Amino acid sequence: MARRRTLHPEEQDLWHAVARTARPLHGASVPRLHQPVAPSLAQRLDPPAPNPTLPVFRLGEKARTQALPAPTQSPLQMDAKAFGRMTRGKLAPKARIDLHGLTLAEAHPDLIHFIRNAHAHGLRLVLVITGKGKVRDDSGPIPQRIGALRHQVPHWLRTGPLGPIVLQVTEAHLRHGGTGAFYVYLRRGR
Repeated sequence: MARRRTLHPEEQDLWHAVARTARPLHGASVPRLHQPVAPSLAQRLDPPAPNPTLPVFRLGEKARTQALPAPTQSPLQMDAKAFGRMTRGKLAPKARIDLHGLTLAEAHPDLIHFIRNAHAHGLRLVLVITGKGKVRDDSGPIPQRIGALRHQVPHWLRTGPLGPIVLQVTEAHLRHGGTGAFYVYLRRGR
């Protein structure tokens, strides 16, 4: 790495001459070199805002945390009453797809085809069965995720070609597969 050195007086004059002719790329003004920048009138009148401080925490006190939604749950987009009935297993899915044993590359096109067909036929609630995932010997240097489909399917349903037609994705009730399945509530067809 090159070592920095101080400029000789004639080099400083040359540098200042070049720096005066330079224009900023994005239109912002650049302060002159070696000249003190005077604060603006607003900066002189308004004191700087104090840094926000964290609330005091004492030993033995419970931490104040915000409740975060479950990773598979998105904010409620559908009717709350219908959502409650769905999560209690009272609404029966009109169609279902079982993705057990498929790789991610095989499951993704099948899921897209299934959801688009269900939406085209006017179905509102469908069930996507992913399975809970196998527990494997994880003795290798790279950890392997248990239940790759279970992790990836909610993401596929919220993005890409399926995002605009899917209203709600939530974990299924035990009677419909529990943590190994998802309810997918579709938007009305137009």
